Amino acid sequence: MARDGWPYFDPEYETLSIRINPPRVSVDNTSCKDCTVVKVDSVNKPGILLEMVQILSDLDLVITKAYVSSDGGWFMDEFHVTDQQGNKIVDSTTREHMEKALGPKGHKQDLLKTWQGKQVGVHSMGDLTAIELTGRDRPGLLSEISAVLANLNFNVVAAEVWTHNRRIACVLYVNDESPCRVANDPSRLSAMQDQLTKILHGCEEGENVAHTNFSANFTHVDRRLHQMLFADRDYENRLLSTETEYDPSCAPKIIIDRCVEKGYSVVTVNCRDRPKLMFDIVCTLTDMQYVVFHAVISSGGPNASQEYYIRHMDGCTLDSTEEKERVIKCLEAAISRRVSEGLRLELCAEDRVGLLSEVTRVLRENGLSVSRAGVKTVGTQALNVFYVTDAWGNPVDIKTIEGLRKEIGQTMMLNVRKAPASAKAPEANRWSKTSFSFGGLLEKLRI
Repeated sequence: MARDGWPYFDPEYETLSIRINPPRVSVDNTSCKDCTVVKVDSVNKPGILLEMVQILSDLDLVITKAYVSSDGGWFMDEFHVTDQQGNKIVDSTTREHMEKALGPKGHKQDLLKTWQGKQVGVHSMGDLTAIELTGRDRPGLLSEISAVLANLNFNVVAAEVWTHNRRIACVLYVNDESPCRVANDPSRLSAMQDQLTKILHGCEEGENVAHTNFSANFTHVDRRLHQMLFADRDYENRLLSTETEYDPSCAPKIIIDRCVEKGYSVVTVNCRDRPKLMFDIVCTLTDMQYVVFHAVISSGGPNASQEYYIRHMDGCTLDSTEEKERVIKCLEAAISRRVSEGLRLELCAEDRVGLLSEVTRVLRENGLSVSRAGVKTVGTQALNVFYVTDAWGNPVDIKTIEGLRKEIGQTMMLNVRKAPASAKAPEANRWSKTSFSFGGLLEKLRI
């Protein structure tokens, strides 16, 4: 019975249409010679395209082509996917799990989280405290942040760090000094927040210069980093990357037109192809409150072409010049945030409190600046990946790397590689599955 005159709503009503018409998923290896074709038919709902693309990305699949249509309340998608080496998905376990994850019970059962060995970018996990930081980037900043955490005896179990247009966004997952102990001492958490905020502010003034927050939401970590940099307005005062500076053809080309007959705005993106490109674009359009009704995605060689037919959630198209320019700026930022220039350092060592502080201190003392980082812990092993340049954004001198090897080679494994110029260059060794992911934490934390 409803009380106080309020009408009663069945909590299951929201999912009624999906339960009546559950998603149909097909994984086909016969119709295409070079890739696996994944088809999903479902009742349309807000954000469903982003959900599908996010699942495929979390399964380490590369989307080479896609066809999207969601008019008339029905959602029909076709994705052409390969593994990271460009091969079809022939493993029956992977295919079966893909069908379940994209199907009607995928999100409810959290299948991606429980599939051992796969990389999943969940934002909140287990008993870890999530810390979100944004501010102005500078050489040595990550070292200062990790030093604060080490001094307060917090252990960094996982972290993602992005820098773009001289801004930094990072999400750090910490626990207390002893393993599996929740960091919940209010006085220490307050001290941590105060010290981190002072570091992020540096010599700048103003309330909006830097932010330090504790997070309890479950947003996908990559999406959360996009949201944090977007809120920080990193798309303004655009800077040329090193690659674009020397080769203007590498810069993304984004055009916004109108499809008058159907009442859509058409966003066309041509740029260098790379992993998770479609996710980054769809994520940004979704968070800017635009709905994708149709899309055609294609990648050939090193380049990708993507076309999206969109409207704002209120049904309007992009009519004003200012609105179009803002969307173009935001998409350019979304495309370039994940592009990692410089040298890639991969380190493996026994996990301990202060390890991240020690490593970043050594990088700073050798004149290296971190442009992007991924940290995770599997069992007792810490696996860290850093993309580094010198303090002015130039390539790192090989003598610096040799000195780095001598300094840290006694306590940890170090692998050095140049950042891949294209998504078509597969990562050929065992490290390729350990960077920028949180899947290895799942077994340890049992979530």
